[in-house]
Amino acid sequence: MAPYKCLTFLTDYGLEDGFVAACHGVAARIAPEARIIDVTHLVPPGDVRRGAAVLAQTVPYMPPAVHVAVVDPGVGTARLGVAVQAGERIFVGPDNGVLSWAVAATGGADRAVQLSNSDLWLHPVSSTFHGRDIFTPVAAHLVNGADLAAVGAESAIDDLVTLPAPTSRVQNGEVEGEVMSVDRFGNVQLSIAASEVSRLGTGVGGNLVVRCGRRVLTVPYLKTFAAVAPGELVAFTDSAGLVSLAVNAGDAAERLGLPPGAHVRLAAAP
Repeated sequence: MAPYKCLTFLTDYGLEDGFVAACHGVAARIAPEARIIDVTHLVPPGDVRRGAAVLAQTVPYMPPAVHVAVVDPGVGTARLGVAVQAGERIFVGPDNGVLSWAVAATGGADRAVQLSNSDLWLHPVSSTFHGRDIFTPVAAHLVNGADLAAVGAESAIDDLVTLPAPTSRVQNGEVEGEVMSVDRFGNVQLSIAASEVSRLGTGVGGNLVVRCGRRVLTVPYLKTFAAVAPGELVAFTDSAGLVSLAVNAGDAAERLGLPPGAHVRLAAAP
């Protein structure tokens, strides 16, 4: 396998401690010529779904690379570590679903292996820091051109843990979806694509009826959250092509009580 020039890194480690730097250091010692791109290290602690969404929406803009994603509340348990090849990309991380949406977004898995070759790990291995001791060193060896066969035993693609695909369906004049994620600004990203809203007979400049729980709201559908006055609620198409709800200079998730996974229905306002 030809060497890669880039390694990307996504975690929930935060920036207050030395966890990210330690992983960078391990990668630099093994693959000093590789460029490391930090996707984010501010995924909410243990939020596998948020990590999966950010990775899937970011990877299409990355060069061919080895992608490390570590949101791993099961670290040190029987959960497996895996490397998954999807086209010209390789994803490395815990087999808990955090890789699954990105793998699907890049055409699906071609091959998967367990990270079972301990010769590629950093020793001694901490039971709580596999990002430093297993995932990063394995990824760095792959960046250097190591074949997947050197990483560990083959694993059936169908055995990989996958997160349930976000739901979205149009029926009876409404489109129903769920909250994909909530970003640090409190913007609520839905699993509803802008193209599905157009099937309701409305678009930018119109109004949407938003049903979430017992709430029924009429919200303007505009180009950006800044198109309304501070404190006002707005719907817009975000950079991923999905409908999001925001409060200009506020927190839509808090105002509407919408955590990830909550169901939302949209309809064209009469």
